[in-house]
Amino acid sequence: MPRHAALVRTLGRISAGALVAVVAVAGLSVVGASEAATPLVAKQARAANVATPGSFTGFGFDQCQAPSQAAMDVWLERSPFLAVGIYIDGDSRACRKQTHLDAAWVSTQLSKGWRLLPITLGPQASCQPRFPRYKDDFRISAKQDADKGYATALRQGRTQAKKSVAAARALGIAARSTLWYDLEGFDHTNVRCRDSALTFLSGWTRQIRAQGYLSGVYSSAGSGILALDNARVNRPKAFTQPDQIWIARWDGVADTSTSYIRDDGWRPHARVKQYQGGHDETWGGVKINIDRNFLDVGRGSVAAPEATCGGTKVATYGFTLLRKRTSTRMPVPPASQVKVLQCLLKRKGLYAGRLHGLFGPKVIAAANAWQRAHGSTVQAAWTRHDWMTLFGSGKTPVLKYGSTGTAVRHLQRAIGVSGKDATTRAVRATGVFDWKTDKALRAWQKRVGVAVSGVAGKQTWAAVQAGRF
Repeated sequence: MPRHAALVRTLGRISAGALVAVVAVAGLSVVGASEAATPLVAKQARAANVATPGSFTGFGFDQCQAPSQAAMDVWLERSPFLAVGIYIDGDSRACRKQTHLDAAWVSTQLSKGWRLLPITLGPQASCQPRFPRYKDDFRISAKQDADKGYATALRQGRTQAKKSVAAARALGIAARSTLWYDLEGFDHTNVRCRDSALTFLSGWTRQIRAQGYLSGVYSSAGSGILALDNARVNRPKAFTQPDQIWIARWDGVADTSTSYIRDDGWRPHARVKQYQGGHDETWGGVKINIDRNFLDVGRGSVAAPEATCGGTKVATYGFTLLRKRTSTRMPVPPASQVKVLQCLLKRKGLYAGRLHGLFGPKVIAAANAWQRAHGSTVQAAWTRHDWMTLFGSGKTPVLKYGSTGTAVRHLQRAIGVSGKDATTRAVRATGVFDWKTDKALRAWQKRVGVAVSGVAGKQTWAAVQAGRF
């Protein structure tokens, strides 16, 4: 016990991802019976969790059973997916017993960059023929009141929302996350079945929002989603609409469009589309049966403005060879790029002078120190190889389509510097991993002999840090 108490006192200074690792080594758990013995561990892990999926445009998958940690790690490195649907609650879900899903699993995925889509599959439409699934689940009540309303269905929706929020909180899913209700396809022409289901969803949405979360609804494009969209346009005051929709439309097109509903609904950035149904996919030797999804939610994938160094902005592209002038015939190194080099070397603690844009002795000495430390040729010049090693330094998270942030900018600059073709030279350091970045990364990976995946994982970062072009 003293060993555990000392561990707990240090956890406040550890990140969410590290918390999970440390707790595992110590033989503790952040969930279950041992949680009572280590309340601070669970609290710290949950406190570090971000709202999910947040702002994101990219690929995801869903599978009834949350995959093992080993599978998630392989798929993070090798697959195109950065979001995963998980079934957290609902008496009608097929996977009531989750083998891997707990608070530690949630914290670990979020710390590694995964976006989560927490799903509830509870009471289903009264005319849905495949439900109830068990003896102890039930359908949405289609009982009408004297005023032709569906008060019972409304109460059911509120009750289910309270249960879903409790399940989300137990897993450490933060407020402002989107909680999704899975309403399986039904006969939307059956008026009582449809309107009672919409009333249930109204109760769900109101209660979800009241408890600090966003409401999402998953359903088939031609039934539940169509019914929601028609109600949005034709009866806007009759039902409370969800914040986001998840469209099941298996057309094989990775976007958020469908001809079943109008283009203006839940746009911009409030749609997910499940564009391919259940099938096996294998990445890195790990096979999972999944549905494929494309997400465009929040504000989409956007990057925060980049910090400057004493007012010096780092260019988005176009880095060139910088060489000490030994004659008047030699070109003057561009001051803007020298300032960038000075700025970055200052951040590394190698340069202490002013950002004056002159490639002089102090700058060259700092550059030489970097070259020496990274196995580069020590010379009075700064090459493409050196730019790449500098841009490849720092944090190296797994990046893929939809990723954003400082590491994306570093990768984009490194690829641009390496450019031997129009594709790689065209990439710009926007901080958003878009299709141009994906294409340029694949071209560079092929050229330097790294597995062509469009994913910047360990192998890719190692090649960047080695300055390979």
